[in-house]
Amino acid sequence: MIFQKLKNLNYLLIFLLILLSFIGAAGLYSAADGSYQPWASRHLIRFYVFLLIAIVISTIDIKLIYKYCYLLFIISLLLLISVEVIGVLGKGATRWIRIFGLSIQPSEIVKITIILALAKFYNDIKFENVKKISYLFFPFLILIIPFIFVVIQPDLGTSLSIIMLGIFILFIVGIRLWKFILGFIATIISIPILLQFIKPYQRERIISFLNPESDPLGQGYQLIQSKIALGSGGASGKGFMQGTQSYLEYLPEKQTDFIFTLIGEEFGFLGTIFIICLFILLIAVCYFISIKCFHSFGKILALGVASNIFIYVFMNVAMVSGLMPVVGIPLPLISYGGSVMLSIMISMGLVLNVDLNYNLKKIK
Repeated sequence: MIFQKLKNLNYLLIFLLILLSFIGAAGLYSAADGSYQPWASRHLIRFYVFLLIAIVISTIDIKLIYKYCYLLFIISLLLLISVEVIGVLGKGATRWIRIFGLSIQPSEIVKITIILALAKFYNDIKFENVKKISYLFFPFLILIIPFIFVVIQPDLGTSLSIIMLGIFILFIVGIRLWKFILGFIATIISIPILLQFIKPYQRERIISFLNPESDPLGQGYQLIQSKIALGSGGASGKGFMQGTQSYLEYLPEKQTDFIFTLIGEEFGFLGTIFIICLFILLIAVCYFISIKCFHSFGKILALGVASNIFIYVFMNVAMVSGLMPVVGIPLPLISYGGSVMLSIMISMGLVLNVDLNYNLKKIK
C-alpha cells in the first residue's frame, strides 16, 4: 500500500521543490563568498530531511489528519504561547523556542495548522451556512488568537501574513464580498489605534518605506541598498558570485530576507523572473490538485497552502523591491532558515497527501 502511494506521488511538485532548494543553496554558497559553510550545506541537509518528512506525511491516512486538525492547531498555539515564557531572543525579538536543541519558530508552524483548522471547519458545515455571520465567529478566533501572540513577539511580517492567509481562505470558501469591504474599512479606521501598539523601530520602518532617503544610514539603509543591487543587475546580471553590493557587504541579511536581491544582482531581471515563474508553477500545481479533488477538505487545504506560498513570495519580493515596508519575510525554500522550510515542507506533504486521496467523495 505504501509503495503504491510512493509510486503515485506528484513528482512534478517534488521536482519543483528540489529545484528551488538547489537555487537557494547556490545563492547561499555565493552569499558565503564561495563556501558551503555556514549556510548552503545546512540548507541542503535540512531540505532532504524535511523532504523525507513531507513524503511520510503524504502516506498518512488523510482521515486521520482530518480527525486531529483542531488538536494540531491547539498544540501549535500552545507552542506559540510558550514563546512568552521560554522564548529565545534573536535579532531583537523573542520568536523562537528550543526543543531538543533545535530552534523552532512556532509562528511559522501555526500558519499550517490554521489552514488545517479552517479546512476542517468549512468541510463540516453546510454550504448555505458559509455565508452566515454567525459562522464567522470560530474562524475569527482561529485567526485573531495567533495574530495577537505574534504581534506581541513582535513580528509584524508574520502577523500580516496570518491575516492575509485568513482573508484568502475565507474568500476561497465563498464569504460574501461586502464582508471583506466592511472589514477593510474597519481596518483603515483602526490604523491610528493600531499604530499605538507597534514598536518604535516598526513605526520607523513604515516611515522609511515612504521615504528611505530620510534616514539613509539607519532604517532606510536596507531598502536603499536592495534597490541599488537589484538595479545594478540589469537584464542578465553581473554573473555568479560577481555581485559587488553583496561582496562588499553593503547588502544586509543577504542569506535570509534579501537573498532575492542577491540573485537579482548576479542573474539580473531574467534570473528573478525565472524564480518567480517557478513559484507560479508550484502554486499552479497546488491549485490544480485542489481543482481535481472531490472533497471540500482537500480543496481548501491545497488552496490554503497555495495561498500561503503566494503570500511568502509576494511579500518578500515586494519588500526587497521597495513596494512595501521591510517586515522580515523570507523567500521560501531559497532563504536560509529552518522553521520556514519545515513549515513549507510539512504543507507540501499535506498537498501530496491530498493529491493521493483526491478521489474520496467525502471526509468525515
